[in-house]
Amino acid sequence: MATLIGQIDKILFEDDGFFIAVLKTKEKISGTYYESDVKHLKGAAITLEGEYVEHPKYGKNFKFESLHVNQNELFFFLNRVIKGFSKKLSAEMIEKYTEAGLVHILDNDIDKLLENKGIKAKRLKSIQESWKQFRSLRSLGEFLIPFGVTPTLLSTIANAFKEIKEPKKKIEENPYILTSINGIGFKRADEIALKMGVDLHSQKRISAAMDSILNQICDQEGNSAVMKENLFGKMDEVLEFYGEDELYEKVLLQRLNEHSIKEFPSHLLAPERLYEAEAFLYENFKKRAKNTQGLITKDIDAFLKKSEFNLAKGQRKALEVINTGVTLLSLVGYAGTGKSTTSKAILNLLNRRYHEREIITCALSGIASQRIGERSGYNSGTIQSLLVKYEERDKMPYKVVLIDEASMINSTLFARLIAKIETQAVVVIVGDDAQLPPIGAGNVLCDILSLNLGEIVKLTKIFRQNENQAIAVIANEIREGRVPKYKQSYEDFKFIDVSIDNYYALKNSLSQKELSELREHNSQAILSKIASQTLQIIPQARELLKEKNIREYLSFFQVITPMRGGSLGVDNLNKILQEYFNPSNNTFFERNGVGFRLWDKVVHIKNDNMPSYTMEGFKADEEASERRIFNGMIGLVFKIDSDEQQMYLFYPNEELVVRYEKEQVKTHLMLSYALTIHKVQGMEYESIVIPMSFSHYIMHNTKLLYTAVTRAKKMCCIVGEAAAFESACKKLDATTRVTVMQELQK
Repeated sequence: MATLIGQIDKILFEDDGFFIAVLKTKEKISGTYYESDVKHLKGAAITLEGEYVEHPKYGKNFKFESLHVNQNELFFFLNRVIKGFSKKLSAEMIEKYTEAGLVHILDNDIDKLLENKGIKAKRLKSIQESWKQFRSLRSLGEFLIPFGVTPTLLSTIANAFKEIKEPKKKIEENPYILTSINGIGFKRADEIALKMGVDLHSQKRISAAMDSILNQICDQEGNSAVMKENLFGKMDEVLEFYGEDELYEKVLLQRLNEHSIKEFPSHLLAPERLYEAEAFLYENFKKRAKNTQGLITKDIDAFLKKSEFNLAKGQRKALEVINTGVTLLSLVGYAGTGKSTTSKAILNLLNRRYHEREIITCALSGIASQRIGERSGYNSGTIQSLLVKYEERDKMPYKVVLIDEASMINSTLFARLIAKIETQAVVVIVGDDAQLPPIGAGNVLCDILSLNLGEIVKLTKIFRQNENQAIAVIANEIREGRVPKYKQSYEDFKFIDVSIDNYYALKNSLSQKELSELREHNSQAILSKIASQTLQIIPQARELLKEKNIREYLSFFQVITPMRGGSLGVDNLNKILQEYFNPSNNTFFERNGVGFRLWDKVVHIKNDNMPSYTMEGFKADEEASERRIFNGMIGLVFKIDSDEQQMYLFYPNEELVVRYEKEQVKTHLMLSYALTIHKVQGMEYESIVIPMSFSHYIMHNTKLLYTAVTRAKKMCCIVGEAAAFESACKKLDATTRVTVMQELQK
């Protein structure tokens, strides 16, 4: 192995820690560096060990296996990597305490640095956080990099285990602990474990695979219970074992004995977390269904007359049921059937028995919780915010809880929410079972209906203000598998036809390449029409932004598409729409070829604890506090700090400012000018545009299309192929989920 000494002059390329650079001597070097951002190495004197290789693009270069910074290493890291240290302060601290002494202080007695002029509490906290992250990253890196862990993955592991003492020891004892980290599946953890010497047939490996695959099947397919044969088959595929059922049975027996997996007589298996969640819900709903608190009013008619509610037969029935004193009611209705009006009437009636402060409404998304709050007139919050707010209490202090958009809520979250509600409290569950099922395992709303758990009122009559308003009617015809009169002129719905003439004839006569080119040409034509629609609303959108009506701006216009990939997918649409809504040369923090800009509309895509502020706290320069930020929250980029490599988002529905480090921007955020249909569940927008193409045929069905169309408040515009739209209207979604609750009823 050869040695090369030099000083880095220019970095030519960098991706996930791998970089190619030029030394002052003009020699090129390449390799992977994990201890900090590669940019920190620019200008550094280094010693490399490796060998010369030929690169197809960059030519001859020195590929290193180890990189050592020649200058005072502690000074280098303090000055370039640790936030809060300047060159002057780094030199002063090393001179005052010595290298070993300063490291000891940073590790064990960091408050001692407050004795020095220029280090205040805020600066000290920045130093402490940065040093802790650096030390953890370096220690873990020395251990994990030899096993093929990339710098980005290393950073993910270090961040996930930042509260764990001796993470290296934990991983050594059981490398499959890595599967507990969001984004690291069994396959990646297994690669590391095998390199560490774990035996292929070890029970630890089989057990980890069983646990991971069972949970993965449940989360991806939405089932909370899985057939044993299905699980074993998937394990064969992943482990590349065949005919090892005896080994699987042995591990399964162990898991059953420790109750981490539950088995039903039908040989369905459920992970403990899902079994416990749904068994709790099942028993809780049955108990609540038996509760009664007596009549609220003897005269419903007098109440309605005084309240000025004009309710249809189904709506009145819901009011009559809640008036009997039941403590569990499921109010289910399709788009346009008056669920919001009925909900308000129910809450107003309950308000006769309970004080307004004892009544709360909630929903999964911020937009949905805001909407039900505004329409009902009662306090509202997201489910997650309520769970965080009352985390330290056994129960929430409410006597009435109305849960809106219940079809979106998976089993585990539903169970967490119900567990926080007093046993004698009134629970009103409101939803639309025609919409897409929840992301994740379970289908609680549908199970409530099919298992008849508690009182249920289903609204069917569709209300419309006039004949020219068609969103609700068209949506419900789609739900029923019928093609609506979609080409007529309406106030709130329009279809822009961008079809391929004689498509079916051409499909049979053209080659695959020719057909692909034709489809792409048509996709570009659809994009052009989407651009035209976008240009019409941009002046109004910019006015909202100018007036700082952020919440209204974010929910004013939305492009909704079934898929992520392709010309009409989320990724490409976001690139195009960003140029219309937010044209700028100042792009930061690129992710998958897309950069973020000041005033971009963005969606958070991971559940994670993030440094957050109230807007008042941010303006007052208060310290950030850790808050749970949830997948699907929509925000606005309102500050980018290039020096600190940080970005700040404002989430108006949650009234939070959240800070993102550079790496978090890449892993936690996406542009949200265009979103998938699954992502917009529970949302509502003034105006939406939906591309419709046979390119997305695999994703076309009535539930997806119904869910997309019902996101529009004032205008739904579908742009694309008429035949594709009609096909989607006829393709009834017949998928059902296998759940623990269904098994418990047998």
